Amino acid sequence: MDYNKYKGLSESIRAGEADTVLKNARIIDVLTGRIREGSIAIKDGIILGISDGYKGKTEIDLNGAYVSPGFMDAHLHLESTMVSPAELIATASSYGTTTFIVDPHEAANVSGADGINYILDQTADSDANAYVMMPSCVPATPLDDNGCIFTAEDMKAYLDNDRILGLGEVMDDPAVIYADKSMYDKLDLFRDKNIDGHAPFLPDRDLDIYTLAGITTDHEASNYEYALKEAERGIHVHVREGSAAHNCADIVKGIVKDGINTDSFSFCTDDKHIEDILREGHIGANIRIAIKEGLAPISAYQMATINTARTYGLKHLGAIAPGMQADLVILSDLDNVTVTDVYYKGKKIDKTGTVNIKPCPGKLKTTMHFKDVTPDDFKLAITDDKTHVIGIDKKQITTTDMICNIAKTENYDPSLESNSELLKIAAVERHKNTGKIGVALTSGYGLKGGAVASSVSHDSHNIIVIGDSDRDIAVAVNALKESEGGYVIVEDGKVFEVLPLPIMGLMSDAGFTNVDEKLQRMKKKAYEMGVDKDIDPFITLSFLALPVIPEIRITPRGLCKLDDSGLNLI
Repeated sequence: MDYNKYKGLSESIRAGEADTVLKNARIIDVLTGRIREGSIAIKDGIILGISDGYKGKTEIDLNGAYVSPGFMDAHLHLESTMVSPAELIATASSYGTTTFIVDPHEAANVSGADGINYILDQTADSDANAYVMMPSCVPATPLDDNGCIFTAEDMKAYLDNDRILGLGEVMDDPAVIYADKSMYDKLDLFRDKNIDGHAPFLPDRDLDIYTLAGITTDHEASNYEYALKEAERGIHVHVREGSAAHNCADIVKGIVKDGINTDSFSFCTDDKHIEDILREGHIGANIRIAIKEGLAPISAYQMATINTARTYGLKHLGAIAPGMQADLVILSDLDNVTVTDVYYKGKKIDKTGTVNIKPCPGKLKTTMHFKDVTPDDFKLAITDDKTHVIGIDKKQITTTDMICNIAKTENYDPSLESNSELLKIAAVERHKNTGKIGVALTSGYGLKGGAVASSVSHDSHNIIVIGDSDRDIAVAVNALKESEGGYVIVEDGKVFEVLPLPIMGLMSDAGFTNVDEKLQRMKKKAYEMGVDKDIDPFITLSFLALPVIPEIRITPRGLCKLDDSGLNLI
Protein backbone atom coordinates (compact mmCIF):
# COMPACT_ATOMS: atom_id res chain seq x y z
CA MET A 1 0.00 0.00 0.00
CA ASP A 2 1.49 3.35 -0.99
CA TYR A 3 1.73 6.28 1.43
CA ASN A 4 -1.15 8.32 -0.01
CA LYS A 5 -3.57 5.40 0.20
CA TYR A 6 -2.41 4.58 3.72
CA LYS A 7 -2.81 8.21 4.78
CA GLY A 8 -6.31 8.43 3.33
CA LEU A 9 -7.48 5.20 4.95
CA SER A 10 -6.01 6.13 8.32
CA GLU A 11 -7.86 9.45 8.21
CA SER A 12 -11.11 7.60 7.46
CA ILE A 13 -10.58 5.30 10.42
CA ARG A 14 -9.98 8.22 12.74
CA ALA A 15 -13.10 9.96 11.43
CA GLY A 16 -15.18 6.77 11.53
CA GLU A 17 -16.23 7.29 7.91
CA ALA A 18 -16.53 4.55 5.30
CA ASP A 19 -17.81 3.96 1.78
CA THR A 20 -19.86 0.95 2.87
CA VAL A 21 -20.89 -0.43 6.23
CA LEU A 22 -22.34 -3.94 6.49
CA LYS A 23 -24.37 -3.71 9.71
CA ASN A 24 -25.60 -6.38 12.12
CA ALA A 25 -23.34 -9.15 10.83
CA ARG A 26 -22.33 -12.41 12.46
CA ILE A 27 -18.68 -12.43 11.48
CA ILE A 28 -16.78 -15.69 11.01
CA ASP A 29 -13.53 -14.67 12.67
CA VAL A 30 -11.02 -17.16 11.25
CA LEU A 31 -8.19 -15.43 13.14
CA THR A 32 -9.51 -16.25 16.62
CA GLY A 33 -11.76 -19.20 15.76
CA ARG A 34 -15.05 -17.70 16.87
CA ILE A 35 -18.15 -15.98 15.55
CA ARG A 36 -18.68 -12.44 16.73
CA GLU A 37 -21.29 -9.80 16.07
CA GLY A 38 -20.55 -6.39 14.63
CA SER A 39 -20.55 -4.14 11.58
CA ILE A 40 -17.89 -4.17 8.86
CA ALA A 41 -16.63 -0.81 7.55
CA ILE A 42 -15.13 -0.73 4.03
CA LYS A 43 -13.37 1.99 2.02
CA ASP A 44 -11.58 1.73 -1.33
CA GLY A 45 -11.95 -2.05 -1.25
CA ILE A 46 -10.21 -2.35 2.14
CA ILE A 47 -11.69 -3.26 5.52
CA LEU A 48 -11.28 -0.32 7.92
CA GLY A 49 -12.50 -2.09 11.01
CA ILE A 50 -15.30 -3.92 12.78
CA SER A 51 -17.35 -1.54 14.87
CA ASP A 52 -20.87 -0.19 15.17
CA GLY A 53 -19.43 3.33 15.31
CA TYR A 54 -18.70 3.78 11.60
CA LYS A 55 -20.90 5.83 9.28
CA GLY A 56 -21.12 4.72 5.66
CA LYS A 57 -22.14 6.44 2.47
CA THR A 58 -23.97 3.15 1.94
CA GLU A 59 -25.22 1.14 4.88
CA ILE A 60 -26.63 -2.35 4.46
CA ASP A 61 -28.39 -4.16 7.28
CA LEU A 62 -27.52 -7.87 7.12
CA ASN A 63 -30.02 -8.72 9.86
CA GLY A 64 -27.76 -11.27 11.52
CA ALA A 65 -26.49 -12.99 8.37
CA TYR A 66 -23.10 -14.70 8.59
CA VAL A 67 -20.11 -13.11 6.86
CA SER A 68 -17.08 -15.14 5.85
CA PRO A 69 -13.86 -14.05 4.19
CA GLY A 70 -13.96 -14.88 0.48
CA PHE A 71 -13.31 -18.56 -0.15
CA MET A 72 -9.98 -19.57 -1.70
CA ASP A 73 -9.33 -22.45 -4.09
CA ALA A 74 -5.80 -23.55 -3.23
CA HIS A 75 -5.20 -25.43 -6.48
CA LEU A 76 -7.11 -25.70 -9.75
CA HIS A 77 -6.74 -26.01 -13.50
CA LEU A 78 -9.00 -23.56 -15.31
CA GLU A 79 -8.54 -25.50 -18.55
CA SER A 80 -10.29 -28.53 -17.07
CA THR A 81 -13.59 -26.69 -16.83
CA MET A 82 -14.02 -26.61 -20.64
CA VAL A 83 -15.19 -23.00 -20.73
CA SER A 84 -13.06 -19.87 -21.00
CA PRO A 85 -11.09 -18.93 -17.86
CA ALA A 86 -13.02 -15.69 -17.35
CA GLU A 87 -16.36 -17.48 -17.48
CA LEU A 88 -15.28 -20.14 -14.99
CA ILE A 89 -14.00 -17.56 -12.52
CA ALA A 90 -17.18 -15.50 -12.84
CA THR A 91 -19.30 -18.58 -12.16
CA ALA A 92 -17.25 -19.85 -9.21
CA SER A 93 -16.99 -16.37 -7.64
CA SER A 94 -20.77 -16.09 -7.57
CA TYR A 95 -20.67 -19.12 -5.23
CA GLY A 96 -18.22 -17.44 -2.87
CA THR A 97 -14.75 -18.24 -4.21
CA THR A 98 -12.90 -14.97 -4.61
CA THR A 99 -9.31 -16.26 -4.86
CA PHE A 100 -7.97 -18.86 -7.29
CA ILE A 101 -4.47 -20.41 -7.22
CA VAL A 102 -4.24 -21.52 -10.84
CA ASP A 103 -1.82 -24.04 -12.33
CA PRO A 104 -1.93 -23.70 -16.16
CA HIS A 105 0.10 -26.80 -16.90
CA GLU A 106 -2.64 -28.20 -19.13
CA ALA A 107 -2.30 -25.20 -21.44
CA ALA A 108 1.49 -25.29 -21.16
CA ASN A 109 1.65 -28.96 -22.11
CA VAL A 110 -0.21 -28.16 -25.33
CA SER A 111 1.11 -24.70 -26.22
CA GLY A 112 3.97 -23.80 -23.86
CA ALA A 113 4.42 -20.12 -22.99
CA ASP A 114 1.58 -19.16 -25.35
CA GLY A 115 -0.77 -21.27 -23.25
CA ILE A 116 0.43 -19.75 -19.98
CA ASN A 117 0.12 -16.23 -21.39
CA TYR A 118 -3.43 -17.02 -22.52
CA ILE A 119 -4.42 -17.96 -18.94
CA LEU A 120 -2.75 -14.85 -17.48
CA ASP A 121 -4.38 -12.55 -20.03
CA GLN A 122 -7.85 -14.09 -19.78
CA THR A 123 -7.94 -13.74 -15.98
CA ALA A 124 -6.27 -10.33 -15.64
CA ASP A 125 -9.52 -8.35 -15.42
CA SER A 126 -11.66 -10.81 -13.48
CA ASP A 127 -13.66 -9.72 -10.43
CA ALA A 128 -11.57 -12.10 -8.34
CA ASN A 129 -7.96 -12.71 -7.33
CA ALA A 130 -6.41 -15.02 -9.94
CA TYR A 131 -2.86 -16.06 -9.13
CA VAL A 132 -0.74 -18.44 -11.16
CA MET A 133 1.79 -21.15 -10.32
CA MET A 134 4.48 -21.72 -12.94
CA PRO A 135 4.06 -25.19 -14.54
CA SER A 136 6.92 -27.38 -13.37
CA CYS A 137 6.57 -30.51 -15.47
CA VAL A 138 6.12 -29.81 -19.15
CA PRO A 139 6.23 -32.66 -20.05
CA ALA A 140 5.12 -34.40 -16.87
CA THR A 141 7.43 -37.40 -17.36
CA PRO A 142 10.01 -38.64 -19.90
CA LEU A 143 7.35 -41.04 -21.20
CA ASP A 144 4.95 -38.25 -22.19
CA ASP A 145 4.45 -37.04 -25.77
CA ASN A 146 3.18 -33.50 -25.27
CA GLY A 147 3.24 -30.33 -27.30
CA CYS A 148 6.05 -28.30 -25.70
CA ILE A 149 9.01 -28.31 -23.35
CA PHE A 150 9.13 -25.64 -20.64
CA THR A 151 12.44 -25.32 -18.80
CA ALA A 152 13.78 -23.40 -15.82
CA GLU A 153 15.31 -20.95 -18.29
CA ASP A 154 11.88 -20.36 -19.84
CA MET A 155 10.44 -19.58 -16.40
CA LYS A 156 12.82 -16.72 -15.63
CA ALA A 157 10.79 -14.28 -17.73
CA TYR A 158 7.88 -14.67 -15.29
CA LEU A 159 9.70 -14.22 -11.98
CA ASP A 160 8.91 -10.51 -11.65
CA ASN A 161 5.19 -10.98 -12.30
CA ASP A 162 3.45 -10.34 -8.98
CA ARG A 163 0.68 -12.77 -9.93
CA ILE A 164 3.14 -15.67 -10.06
CA LEU A 165 3.22 -17.21 -6.57
CA GLY A 166 5.65 -20.06 -7.13
CA LEU A 167 6.23 -23.37 -8.87
CA GLY A 168 3.25 -25.48 -9.90
CA GLU A 169 2.64 -29.10 -8.95
CA VAL A 170 5.83 -31.15 -9.29
CA MET A 171 4.50 -34.26 -10.99
CA ASP A 172 7.76 -35.90 -11.96
CA ASP A 173 8.40 -37.53 -8.59
CA PRO A 174 11.33 -39.68 -9.79
CA ALA A 175 13.13 -36.54 -10.99
CA VAL A 176 12.88 -35.17 -7.44
CA ILE A 177 13.71 -38.41 -5.67
CA TYR A 178 16.73 -39.21 -7.84
CA ALA A 179 17.99 -35.61 -7.91
CA ASP A 180 17.63 -34.84 -11.61
CA LYS A 181 19.58 -31.64 -12.27
CA SER A 182 17.01 -30.06 -14.59
CA MET A 183 14.31 -30.55 -11.94
CA TYR A 184 16.59 -29.16 -9.24
CA ASP A 185 17.11 -26.03 -11.34
CA LYS A 186 13.36 -25.42 -11.34
CA LEU A 187 13.06 -26.04 -7.61
CA ASP A 188 16.01 -23.78 -6.90
CA LEU A 189 14.52 -20.98 -9.00
CA PHE A 190 11.50 -20.85 -6.67
CA ARG A 191 13.30 -21.67 -3.43
CA ASP A 192 11.98 -18.51 -1.76
CA LYS A 193 8.42 -19.01 -3.00
CA ASN A 194 5.86 -21.79 -2.80
CA ILE A 195 6.42 -25.12 -4.52
CA ASP A 196 3.31 -27.23 -5.04
CA GLY A 197 3.54 -31.00 -4.96
CA HIS A 198 1.93 -33.92 -6.73
CA ALA A 199 2.89 -36.96 -4.70
CA PRO A 200 0.31 -39.76 -4.71
CA PHE A 201 1.26 -42.65 -2.40
CA LEU A 202 5.01 -42.18 -2.24
CA PRO A 203 6.86 -44.64 0.05
CA ASP A 204 8.00 -43.05 3.31
CA ARG A 205 11.63 -42.45 2.35
CA ASP A 206 10.66 -41.07 -1.05
CA LEU A 207 8.23 -38.73 0.68
CA ASP A 208 11.06 -37.66 2.97
CA ILE A 209 13.17 -36.74 -0.05
CA TYR A 210 10.20 -34.95 -1.61
CA THR A 211 9.94 -32.83 1.55
CA LEU A 212 13.70 -32.28 1.62
CA ALA A 213 13.45 -30.85 -1.92
CA GLY A 214 11.32 -27.98 -0.61
CA ILE A 215 7.84 -29.09 -1.68
CA THR A 216 5.39 -27.10 0.41
CA THR A 217 1.94 -28.43 -0.58
CA ASP A 218 0.21 -31.44 -2.11
CA HIS A 219 -3.33 -32.09 -3.33
CA GLU A 220 -3.00 -35.78 -4.25
CA ALA A 221 -3.78 -37.36 -0.87
CA SER A 222 -6.85 -39.48 -1.57
CA ASN A 223 -7.17 -40.84 1.97
CA TYR A 224 -6.56 -39.66 5.52
CA GLU A 225 -3.67 -41.98 6.28
CA TYR A 226 -1.55 -40.55 3.49
CA ALA A 227 -2.67 -36.97 4.20
CA LEU A 228 -1.48 -37.42 7.79
CA LYS A 229 1.93 -38.65 6.61
CA GLU A 230 2.29 -35.50 4.53
CA ALA A 231 1.12 -33.18 7.30
CA GLU A 232 3.55 -34.79 9.75
CA ARG A 233 6.36 -33.87 7.37
CA GLY A 234 5.30 -30.24 7.11
CA ILE A 235 3.60 -30.56 3.73
CA HIS A 236 0.42 -28.48 3.61
CA VAL A 237 -2.42 -30.74 2.38
CA HIS A 238 -4.97 -29.36 -0.07
CA VAL A 239 -8.10 -31.45 0.49
CA ARG A 240 -9.59 -32.02 -2.94
CA GLU A 241 -13.21 -32.30 -4.02
CA GLY A 242 -13.52 -32.10 -7.79
CA SER A 243 -15.57 -33.66 -10.53
CA ALA A 244 -13.62 -36.93 -10.65
CA ALA A 245 -11.64 -37.04 -7.39
CA HIS A 246 -13.70 -37.01 -4.19
CA ASN A 247 -11.25 -37.01 -1.28
CA CYS A 248 -12.84 -34.58 1.15
CA ALA A 249 -15.06 -36.92 3.19
CA ASP A 250 -12.39 -39.54 3.86
CA ILE A 251 -9.71 -37.06 4.91
CA VAL A 252 -12.04 -35.01 7.10
CA LYS A 253 -13.37 -38.15 8.83
CA GLY A 254 -9.82 -38.98 9.86
CA ILE A 255 -9.13 -35.43 11.04
CA VAL A 256 -12.27 -35.51 13.20
CA LYS A 257 -11.60 -39.01 14.55
CA ASP A 258 -8.03 -38.21 15.61
CA GLY A 259 -8.82 -34.64 16.64
CA ILE A 260 -5.76 -33.24 14.85
CA ASN A 261 -5.05 -29.58 14.22
CA THR A 262 -6.36 -28.33 10.87
CA ASP A 263 -3.79 -25.58 10.31
CA SER A 264 -1.99 -27.81 7.80
CA PHE A 265 -5.07 -28.31 5.62
CA SER A 266 -6.80 -26.25 2.94
CA PHE A 267 -9.44 -26.93 0.29
CA CYS A 268 -9.08 -27.20 -3.48
CA THR A 269 -11.07 -28.42 -6.48
CA ASP A 270 -8.19 -29.31 -8.85
CA ASP A 271 -10.49 -30.22 -11.77
CA LYS A 272 -14.17 -29.29 -11.51
CA HIS A 273 -16.55 -28.83 -14.41
CA ILE A 274 -18.80 -25.82 -14.48
CA GLU A 275 -22.00 -27.87 -14.40
CA ASP A 276 -20.90 -29.39 -11.09
CA ILE A 277 -20.24 -25.91 -9.72
CA LEU A 278 -23.76 -24.85 -10.67
CA ARG A 279 -25.20 -27.96 -9.02
CA GLU A 280 -23.28 -27.99 -5.73
CA GLY A 281 -21.14 -24.87 -5.50
CA HIS A 282 -17.39 -24.48 -5.62
CA ILE A 283 -15.18 -24.39 -2.48
CA GLY A 284 -18.44 -24.06 -0.57
CA ALA A 285 -19.07 -27.71 -1.43
CA ASN A 286 -15.85 -28.70 0.36
CA ILE A 287 -16.91 -26.72 3.43
CA ARG A 288 -20.34 -28.35 3.43
CA ILE A 289 -18.91 -31.87 3.21
CA ALA A 290 -16.42 -31.16 6.00
CA ILE A 291 -19.12 -29.90 8.34
CA LYS A 292 -21.35 -32.87 7.49
CA GLU A 293 -18.48 -35.20 8.42
CA GLY A 294 -18.27 -33.63 11.86
CA LEU A 295 -15.63 -30.91 11.50
CA ALA A 296 -16.32 -27.79 13.55
CA PRO A 297 -17.74 -25.16 11.16
CA ILE A 298 -15.13 -22.55 12.11
CA SER A 299 -12.35 -25.03 11.24
CA ALA A 300 -13.94 -25.71 7.86
CA TYR A 301 -14.12 -21.99 7.08
CA GLN A 302 -10.50 -21.56 8.18
CA MET A 303 -9.48 -24.30 5.74
CA ALA A 304 -11.33 -22.42 3.00
CA THR A 305 -9.77 -19.03 3.77
CA ILE A 306 -6.94 -18.09 6.12
CA ASN A 307 -5.08 -21.41 5.85
CA THR A 308 -4.66 -20.96 2.11
CA ALA A 309 -3.80 -17.27 2.42
CA ARG A 310 -1.05 -18.01 4.92
CA THR A 311 0.32 -20.89 2.90
CA TYR A 312 0.80 -18.70 -0.17
CA GLY A 313 1.88 -15.56 1.67
CA LEU A 314 -1.21 -13.58 0.71
CA LYS A 315 -1.19 -11.34 3.75
CA HIS A 316 -3.98 -9.09 2.49
CA LEU A 317 -6.47 -11.94 2.04
CA GLY A 318 -8.24 -14.65 4.00
CA ALA A 319 -9.69 -12.84 7.02
CA ILE A 320 -12.04 -10.05 8.10
CA ALA A 321 -9.81 -7.51 9.84
CA PRO A 322 -8.45 -3.98 9.36
CA GLY A 323 -6.24 -3.67 6.28
CA MET A 324 -7.56 -6.83 4.65
CA GLN A 325 -9.05 -6.73 1.17
CA ALA A 326 -12.83 -6.66 1.45
CA ASP A 327 -13.57 -10.02 -0.18
CA LEU A 328 -16.63 -11.23 1.67
CA VAL A 329 -19.27 -13.96 1.44
CA ILE A 330 -22.73 -13.34 2.93
CA LEU A 331 -24.40 -16.55 4.15
CA SER A 332 -27.90 -17.24 5.36
CA ASP A 333 -26.94 -20.69 6.65
CA LEU A 334 -23.56 -21.52 8.18
CA ASP A 335 -23.63 -25.33 7.96
CA ASN A 336 -25.18 -25.58 4.51
CA VAL A 337 -23.00 -22.76 3.14
CA THR A 338 -25.98 -20.96 1.60
CA VAL A 339 -24.48 -17.98 -0.25
CA THR A 340 -26.68 -14.94 -0.75
CA ASP A 341 -24.15 -12.27 -1.82
CA VAL A 342 -20.45 -12.03 -2.60
CA TYR A 343 -18.23 -8.94 -2.35
CA TYR A 344 -14.94 -8.47 -4.17
CA LYS A 345 -12.86 -5.48 -3.07
CA GLY A 346 -15.92 -4.11 -1.30
CA LYS A 347 -18.21 -4.26 -4.36
CA LYS A 348 -21.08 -6.70 -4.66
CA ILE A 349 -20.56 -9.17 -7.49
CA ASP A 350 -23.30 -9.07 -10.11
CA LYS A 351 -24.26 -12.72 -10.47
CA THR A 352 -26.30 -12.02 -13.59
CA GLY A 353 -23.74 -9.90 -15.40
CA THR A 354 -22.35 -10.71 -18.84
CA VAL A 355 -18.84 -12.14 -18.85
CA ASN A 356 -16.40 -10.49 -21.21
CA ILE A 357 -14.61 -13.31 -23.03
CA LYS A 358 -11.50 -12.00 -24.73
CA PRO A 359 -10.65 -13.28 -28.22
CA CYS A 360 -8.34 -16.28 -28.37
CA PRO A 361 -5.22 -16.12 -30.59
CA GLY A 362 -5.77 -18.13 -33.76
CA LYS A 363 -2.71 -20.33 -33.28
CA LEU A 364 -4.23 -21.75 -30.10
CA LYS A 365 -7.19 -23.05 -32.11
CA THR A 366 -5.22 -25.29 -34.49
CA THR A 367 -3.60 -27.94 -32.33
CA MET A 368 -4.75 -31.24 -33.89
CA HIS A 369 -1.66 -32.46 -35.75
CA PHE A 370 -2.12 -36.10 -36.76
CA LYS A 371 -3.17 -38.10 -39.79
CA ASP A 372 -6.60 -39.65 -40.21
CA VAL A 373 -6.76 -43.06 -38.56
CA THR A 374 -8.27 -46.35 -39.73
CA PRO A 375 -9.69 -49.32 -37.79
CA ASP A 376 -6.44 -51.21 -38.43
CA ASP A 377 -4.58 -48.65 -36.29
CA PHE A 378 -6.34 -50.02 -33.22
CA LYS A 379 -5.64 -53.74 -33.58
CA LEU A 380 -4.50 -55.38 -30.35
CA ALA A 381 -2.90 -58.80 -30.47
CA ILE A 382 -3.08 -60.95 -27.32
CA THR A 383 0.11 -63.03 -27.26
CA ASP A 384 0.82 -63.70 -23.56
CA ASP A 385 -0.90 -65.89 -21.00
CA LYS A 386 -1.48 -62.86 -18.77
CA THR A 387 -2.78 -59.48 -20.00
CA HIS A 388 -2.56 -56.17 -18.13
CA VAL A 389 -5.96 -54.42 -18.01
CA ILE A 390 -6.68 -50.89 -16.70
CA GLY A 391 -9.22 -51.30 -13.90
CA ILE A 392 -11.18 -48.07 -13.32
CA ASP A 393 -11.60 -47.11 -9.64
CA LYS A 394 -15.02 -45.55 -9.14
CA LYS A 395 -15.18 -41.98 -7.79
CA GLN A 396 -11.39 -41.71 -7.89
CA ILE A 397 -8.73 -40.96 -10.48
CA THR A 398 -6.59 -43.92 -9.44
CA THR A 399 -6.65 -47.20 -11.38
CA THR A 400 -5.88 -50.85 -10.65
CA ASP A 401 -3.65 -53.14 -12.67
CA MET A 402 -5.90 -56.12 -13.37
CA ILE A 403 -4.11 -59.22 -14.64
CA CYS A 404 -6.53 -61.18 -16.83
CA ASN A 405 -6.47 -64.50 -18.65
CA ILE A 406 -7.54 -63.74 -22.22
CA ALA A 407 -7.46 -66.15 -25.14
CA LYS A 408 -4.64 -65.44 -27.56
CA THR A 409 -5.74 -63.74 -30.77
CA GLU A 410 -4.38 -61.58 -33.58
CA ASN A 411 -6.85 -58.83 -32.64
CA TYR A 412 -9.03 -58.68 -29.56
CA ASP A 413 -12.58 -57.61 -30.44
CA PRO A 414 -14.65 -56.53 -27.39
CA SER A 415 -17.90 -56.55 -29.39
CA LEU A 416 -17.63 -60.34 -29.73
CA GLU A 417 -17.40 -60.83 -25.96
CA SER A 418 -20.99 -60.33 -24.84
CA ASN A 419 -20.34 -61.23 -21.19
CA SER A 420 -17.12 -59.29 -20.82
CA GLU A 421 -16.67 -55.83 -19.32
CA LEU A 422 -13.46 -55.30 -21.29
CA LEU A 423 -13.20 -52.44 -23.76
CA LYS A 424 -10.41 -51.17 -25.95
CA ILE A 425 -8.70 -47.95 -24.96
CA ALA A 426 -6.21 -46.01 -27.03
CA ALA A 427 -4.08 -42.88 -26.86
CA VAL A 428 -3.26 -41.11 -30.15
CA GLU A 429 -0.41 -38.57 -30.25
CA ARG A 430 -1.84 -35.32 -31.62
CA HIS A 431 0.83 -32.62 -31.22
CA LYS A 432 3.64 -33.49 -33.64
CA ASN A 433 2.16 -36.06 -36.02
CA THR A 434 4.49 -38.80 -34.80
CA GLY A 435 1.98 -41.53 -35.59
CA LYS A 436 2.29 -43.03 -32.11
CA ILE A 437 -0.80 -44.93 -30.97
CA GLY A 438 -0.97 -46.99 -27.79
CA VAL A 439 -3.75 -49.58 -27.50
CA ALA A 440 -4.79 -51.60 -24.45
CA LEU A 441 -7.80 -52.97 -22.57
CA THR A 442 -9.79 -51.48 -19.71
CA SER A 443 -12.56 -52.62 -17.38
CA GLY A 444 -15.25 -50.78 -15.43
CA TYR A 445 -16.33 -48.16 -17.97
CA GLY A 446 -19.39 -50.08 -19.20
CA LEU A 447 -19.92 -48.74 -22.74
CA LYS A 448 -21.63 -50.90 -25.36
CA GLY A 449 -22.23 -50.32 -29.06
CA GLY A 450 -19.94 -47.39 -29.70
CA ALA A 451 -17.02 -45.22 -28.63
CA VAL A 452 -16.24 -42.11 -26.59
CA ALA A 453 -13.22 -39.91 -27.33
CA SER A 454 -11.66 -36.77 -25.88
CA SER A 455 -8.77 -34.42 -26.64
CA VAL A 456 -8.70 -33.58 -22.93
CA SER A 457 -6.40 -36.28 -21.52
CA HIS A 458 -4.18 -35.32 -18.63
CA ASP A 459 -1.54 -34.04 -18.82
CA SER A 460 -0.17 -34.32 -22.33
CA HIS A 461 -3.65 -33.99 -23.82
CA ASN A 462 -3.33 -36.41 -26.66
CA ILE A 463 -6.48 -38.04 -28.02
CA ILE A 464 -7.87 -40.71 -25.72
CA VAL A 465 -10.65 -43.01 -26.90
CA ILE A 466 -12.54 -45.98 -25.51
CA GLY A 467 -14.92 -48.31 -27.34
CA ASP A 468 -15.98 -51.82 -28.20
CA SER A 469 -15.07 -51.84 -31.90
CA ASP A 470 -12.10 -50.67 -33.94
CA ARG A 471 -14.47 -49.08 -36.45
CA ASP A 472 -16.22 -46.86 -33.91
CA ILE A 473 -12.93 -45.93 -32.25
CA ALA A 474 -11.52 -44.75 -35.59
CA VAL A 475 -14.67 -42.76 -36.40
CA ALA A 476 -14.49 -41.01 -33.02
CA VAL A 477 -10.82 -40.04 -33.36
CA ASN A 478 -11.28 -38.64 -36.87
CA ALA A 479 -14.28 -36.62 -35.69
CA LEU A 480 -12.11 -34.95 -33.05
CA LYS A 481 -9.50 -34.06 -35.64
CA GLU A 482 -12.16 -32.37 -37.74
CA SER A 483 -13.55 -30.37 -34.79
CA GLU A 484 -10.07 -29.28 -33.58
CA GLY A 485 -10.61 -31.17 -30.36
CA GLY A 486 -13.35 -31.73 -27.81
CA TYR A 487 -15.59 -34.64 -26.85
CA VAL A 488 -17.32 -37.06 -29.19
CA ILE A 489 -19.72 -39.98 -28.89
CA VAL A 490 -20.07 -42.53 -31.68
CA GLU A 491 -22.85 -45.10 -31.81
CA ASP A 492 -22.95 -47.97 -34.29
CA GLY A 493 -20.47 -46.37 -36.68
CA LYS A 494 -22.06 -42.91 -36.68
CA VAL A 495 -21.23 -39.74 -34.78
CA PHE A 496 -23.97 -39.06 -32.26
CA GLU A 497 -22.62 -35.66 -31.23
CA VAL A 498 -19.44 -33.62 -30.97
CA LEU A 499 -18.72 -30.97 -28.34
CA PRO A 500 -15.97 -28.82 -29.91
CA LEU A 501 -13.25 -27.52 -27.57
CA PRO A 502 -11.13 -25.65 -30.10
CA ILE A 503 -8.94 -23.65 -27.68
CA MET A 504 -5.91 -25.96 -27.46
CA GLY A 505 -8.36 -28.89 -27.62
CA LEU A 506 -9.27 -28.06 -24.01
CA MET A 507 -11.74 -25.17 -23.87
CA SER A 508 -14.57 -23.45 -25.69
CA ASP A 509 -15.31 -19.74 -26.01
CA ALA A 510 -18.86 -20.43 -27.21
CA GLY A 511 -20.27 -19.73 -23.73
CA PHE A 512 -21.31 -22.11 -20.98
CA THR A 513 -24.95 -22.38 -22.03
CA ASN A 514 -24.01 -23.76 -25.43
CA VAL A 515 -21.35 -26.03 -23.98
CA ASP A 516 -23.53 -27.38 -21.19
CA GLU A 517 -26.50 -28.08 -23.46
CA LYS A 518 -24.39 -30.41 -25.58
CA LEU A 519 -22.51 -31.87 -22.63
CA GLN A 520 -25.65 -32.88 -20.76
CA ARG A 521 -27.13 -34.46 -23.88
CA MET A 522 -23.89 -36.37 -24.48
CA LYS A 523 -23.58 -37.56 -20.88
CA LYS A 524 -27.18 -38.78 -20.95
CA LYS A 525 -26.44 -40.69 -24.15
CA ALA A 526 -23.25 -42.19 -22.68
CA TYR A 527 -25.17 -43.53 -19.69
CA GLU A 528 -27.85 -44.92 -21.99
CA MET A 529 -25.06 -46.76 -23.81
CA GLY A 530 -24.05 -48.45 -20.58
CA VAL A 531 -21.43 -46.20 -18.99
CA ASP A 532 -21.30 -46.85 -15.24
CA LYS A 533 -23.34 -44.24 -13.34
CA ASP A 534 -20.60 -43.92 -10.69
CA ILE A 535 -18.15 -42.37 -13.15
CA ASP A 536 -18.21 -39.30 -15.36
CA PRO A 537 -18.01 -40.47 -18.99
CA PHE A 538 -15.55 -37.75 -20.03
CA ILE A 539 -13.68 -36.73 -16.90
CA THR A 540 -12.90 -40.32 -15.93
CA LEU A 541 -11.72 -41.03 -19.46
CA SER A 542 -9.46 -37.98 -19.46
CA PHE A 543 -7.50 -39.25 -16.45
CA LEU A 544 -6.83 -42.70 -17.87
CA ALA A 545 -3.86 -41.23 -19.75
CA LEU A 546 -2.19 -39.65 -16.69
CA PRO A 547 0.96 -41.69 -15.97
CA VAL A 548 1.88 -39.91 -12.72
CA ILE A 549 -1.14 -41.35 -10.87
CA PRO A 550 -1.10 -45.00 -9.74
CA GLU A 551 -1.42 -47.60 -10.96
CA ILE A 552 -1.68 -48.19 -14.71
CA ARG A 553 -2.39 -45.89 -17.68
CA ILE A 554 -2.42 -45.74 -21.48
CA THR A 555 -0.09 -43.42 -23.42
CA PRO A 556 0.72 -43.14 -27.14
CA ARG A 557 3.74 -45.35 -26.35
CA GLY A 558 1.59 -48.05 -24.76
CA LEU A 559 0.70 -49.11 -21.23
CA CYS A 560 2.73 -47.74 -18.35
CA LYS A 561 2.68 -48.56 -14.65
CA LEU A 562 3.56 -46.47 -11.60
CA ASP A 563 4.59 -48.40 -8.50
CA ASP A 564 7.40 -48.53 -5.94
CA SER A 565 9.93 -49.18 -8.71
CA GLY A 566 8.93 -45.99 -10.51
CA LEU A 567 7.18 -45.34 -13.81
CA ASN A 568 7.75 -47.90 -16.54
CA LEU A 569 6.26 -49.08 -19.81
CA ILE A 570 4.82 -52.59 -19.58
